[in-house]
Amino acid sequence: MTSRERFRQTMRFGTPDRAPYFDDGMRDGVLEAWRRQGLPADATLPTFFGLDAREEIAPDLEPRPKPERWPTTLAGLEELHQRLDPYDPGRLPADWPERVRACRTGSQTLMLWAHRGFFLTLGVHDWARFAEVMYLCADDPEFVCRAMAMQGEFAAAMAERVLREVHVGAAIFSEPIGGNDRPLISPRMYEEFVLPGYRPVLDVLARHGVETLIVRTYANARPLVPSMLNAGFNCLWVSEANSDAMDYLSLRREFGPRLRLIGGISLDVIRRGGTALRREVERVVPPLLAQGGYVPMASGRIREDVPFRNYVAYRQLLTEVTGGTA
Repeated sequence: MTSRERFRQTMRFGTPDRAPYFDDGMRDGVLEAWRRQGLPADATLPTFFGLDAREEIAPDLEPRPKPERWPTTLAGLEELHQRLDPYDPGRLPADWPERVRACRTGSQTLMLWAHRGFFLTLGVHDWARFAEVMYLCADDPEFVCRAMAMQGEFAAAMAERVLREVHVGAAIFSEPIGGNDRPLISPRMYEEFVLPGYRPVLDVLARHGVETLIVRTYANARPLVPSMLNAGFNCLWVSEANSDAMDYLSLRREFGPRLRLIGGISLDVIRRGGTALRREVERVVPPLLAQGGYVPMASGRIREDVPFRNYVAYRQLLTEVTGGTA
């Protein structure tokens, strides 16, 4: 079974030959450190650990050129709109034709980054802009809705441009929308400001038969999950959220098979290794695999403070509990 088939069967609650073996990548410096700790100099992680091939298609969804000052008025939005040209050739990689051919003939799982999410759409890169956007939500909701609608139409056109040439197995909506305590906006605000702007993109994805619609979040987004599901999303991928509220077993108990899951293995327990790692993997992975709709994976990119031996143990444990042979 290929990576593409395995992922499709998993997300359909079907009968994959085993769980997909994915990785979210490494922070800078990790491979150099690991080579000093025993990773062969000529080894790559996918071949060394038998990982499934996965490729993310990430068109440039930012304004081009980037604004020096993000707008706060409807007039300013019109100027920003000129920077969101979905037909700008620079929004896709320079080798796009070659990548299209490789995607069409390959067997890798393909995922499309479809939307940057609420705060990045509104230019929140620091606390000053965050405060500005929060005031806009209260004082000028029309501005916020128009900004999200504008980004939604642009992102939909970009998705159409990609999907005319490549079929993907999943689409990712990034939502770095809160902290470990709670989201930074309420479910009501999420439904009023965010989800309507996603609608054009979701419509394009539906027309092209993209089955797995992922919200990728980096925080405690649990209060927003019912709204996500009602909008048509069916998969959650949580990264680096240190919150019991985002425990995958708890999420599956509450939301059932409507919510597919990717990740769920804490980076902290991989860092600690030993019995803590085994206990956590055995707690989370087997019950979710038995239910289906789950891809076990570390909850974020591996950092340099994770010893190579711990990562090896993590990979061996996954192979053991998933019945694989990688």
